[in-house]
Amino acid sequence: MNRRTFIQAALITPLALSGCDRTTRPVVVATSDANIDTIRQDWQTLLAPDADVTLSLGPLRKTEAEWRASLSPEQFEVLREEGTEPSHSSPLDKEQRAGVFACAGCGLPLFTSRMKFDSGTGWPSFITYIPGHLGTSKDFKLILPRTEYHCIRCGGHQGHVFDDGPPPTGQRWCNNGVALRFVPV
Repeated sequence: MNRRTFIQAALITPLALSGCDRTTRPVVVATSDANIDTIRQDWQTLLAPDADVTLSLGPLRKTEAEWRASLSPEQFEVLREEGTEPSHSSPLDKEQRAGVFACAGCGLPLFTSRMKFDSGTGWPSFITYIPGHLGTSKDFKLILPRTEYHCIRCGGHQGHVFDDGPPPTGQRWCNNGVALRFVPV
């Protein structure tokens, strides 16, 4: 582990652990096991007809220089270097309009407003995702293993999934707001 990774882990660990405390956050999700599959499958009903997104799942490859030119420094840090934005820094955490949350790197839709809930952690959180649009891997940056997820098209780091979310999935897909772009209906 290099010095930078160690320092980042030391700074983020208290945030990650405090973000897992379900007793301090309100959870408002009105859904059931019966309609979670519908939410996953009918996501395009929340996609505006003229939405500036891509539906291609084909891999998008760019050089580091191309990524730096197309992303803000904050987006590059999160999407390409697996960084984490500060808690409560993204306006998308409080976004409540109907629509789709797409990858800020390539425009692939990842979540919808029907999948979102207020986790109280300061990061946009979701109970599930659009099937086939995210990939996962193990992350050991904080010593204990976590499940990291990324955009299946561009490989951009989005966040981590935790098993402390509300029913019916019990999952909290905790996303960096800077890694997303909201597209209202």
